[in-house]
Amino acid sequence: MEMKINMKKVFPFLSLLLISCYQQERNCSDFKTGKFQFESEIEGKKEISVFERNDSLQIETFRGRTDTSSVRWLNDCEFVLQKLHPKSMKEKKAIHMKILTTDKKSYTFEYSFVGDSNKQKGVVTKVN
Repeated sequence: MEMKINMKKVFPFLSLLLISCYQQERNCSDFKTGKFQFESEIEGKKEISVFERNDSLQIETFRGRTDTSSVRWLNDCEFVLQKLHPKSMKEKKAIHMKILTTDKKSYTFEYSFVGDSNKQKGVVTKVN
């Protein structure tokens, strides 16, 4: 008994299977400590935040104001930031950060308040 394979039907399935197995490499440990820069657009204006992070603290300067947050690593690519001296109820909320992809000098991440499903994305560049 001869069996014929219809490649027109098999090829899309195999392509999807191969693509779904591909996972971009993440070297999150390269970004656990150091000095970083984050650029964002707020109300049509480019804003730059600079921060230094070690294994347990992050010190950030944004719009001339410096804040310190504790850093609690959940795994190699996820951590929670909690401001040490919040000035408002909003600042008391912890922020969940997840590194999605990395390259030599930067990483793409998503973040949200802990428990919030409204996630934002950004790119951070390591400056040292």
